[in-house]
Amino acid sequence: MVVAFGAVMLWPSSDQFRTQSPPVMSEALEPASFPCRVASVHDGDTLRCADGTRIRLHAVAAREIDGTCSPGHPCPSASAEAARATLVRLTANRTITCFPTGQSYNRVTAICSTPGGVEINCAMVQSGTTVVWDRFNRETPICRS
Repeated sequence: MVVAFGAVMLWPSSDQFRTQSPPVMSEALEPASFPCRVASVHDGDTLRCADGTRIRLHAVAAREIDGTCSPGHPCPSASAEAARATLVRLTANRTITCFPTGQSYNRVTAICSTPGGVEINCAMVQSGTTVVWDRFNRETPICRS
């Protein structure tokens, strides 16, 4: 009873709420970019950061490491080995910057760039080793610069 009385006595009055202005949102509620020190490349669209974060390149489709294409996924003509080698060339031993776009199978989907400003997702498509996955590209486009 005493606790309830104390809570009521300390509860702010409605006048206090009216005189306070609402918080101002100074920035959009978008996820922040993050650095990824590339530790390994799994295949043509997946890599792992040194901190353990797994990244799936957003809106890009590559063959699986065994050379197959998953049902319902776009399938590039280039080999899995060619796609992986290209991603290794773009990212190995670098700290890249990634902008998260979502999640996929315990991986962060992201649009990533090299320290020199090359968008990796777009470079993979332009190399011919991967293809654009239109379904996801419509949501957040790659190759914008």
